Amino acid sequence: MEQARVDHDTKQQIRTAEPDTGTWASIRETVKVGIQALLIALVVRTLLFQPFNIPSGSLVPTLLIGDYLFVSKYSYGYSKYSLPLSEYLPFQYHARVWGAEPKRGDIAVFKLPKDNATDYIKRVIGLPGDKIQVIEGVLNINGKAVKRERIADYETSDAFGQATKVPQYNETLPGGVEHRTVERDGDHGFWDNTELYTVPAGHFFMMGDNRDNSTDSRDLSSVGYVPFENFVGRAEMIFFSIDEGTPAWQVWRWPADVRWNRIFTTIH
Repeated sequence: MEQARVDHDTKQQIRTAEPDTGTWASIRETVKVGIQALLIALVVRTLLFQPFNIPSGSLVPTLLIGDYLFVSKYSYGYSKYSLPLSEYLPFQYHARVWGAEPKRGDIAVFKLPKDNATDYIKRVIGLPGDKIQVIEGVLNINGKAVKRERIADYETSDAFGQATKVPQYNETLPGGVEHRTVERDGDHGFWDNTELYTVPAGHFFMMGDNRDNSTDSRDLSSVGYVPFENFVGRAEMIFFSIDEGTPAWQVWRWPADVRWNRIFTTIH
């Protein structure tokens, strides 16, 4: 009888050690859903939309520091630089699939030609073959001055954090795209009188709307002409915006610091 009791206890221990099939099924399902979600996110980020945030004021007043935006990856087709972590990929691929060239006036994200890794965002000003020059602050394209109209000064802050106003213009590019520009140093800043640039075939000339505070194609040693293959996508919409200096994760500051009027606004 004693032996029978021991056998019964042993069987009970074995049954207890067996995994709960219901629990394992739940874990497997959770892992499966998680993997599927990651794959969907990867496909969306690679083929459709990629989020970016604005860390500098080179596109003021169109884009502000603290803006978060969606960039459409499909707008210009796909190249090596459409893939996440493209700078670490071992292969070289110098073509685009379903390519559609950027249009003048687009605000686009591209990989800096200098290192093919750093993300830059600027406005497309010059197309392949265009001749670009800035003369006394006025943009000239193919020998013609681009129309600009002085409007109310733009309110900003200077290098010491003091409130100031700077000249602001409505600029109309060939083709009809209108946008605002600011001239922090008036029409006599460092890049307000440039050489004549001729955009090579397969390349584009990019500039910031904050003309005196933008490192762009005017600086050939830092940015220069941008190859078509380096384009990542076109800026489409601001989905979140918060005051400069306020981290987005500090949700308790959102009521006062979020720029509510900029959320879900299209970019042009």
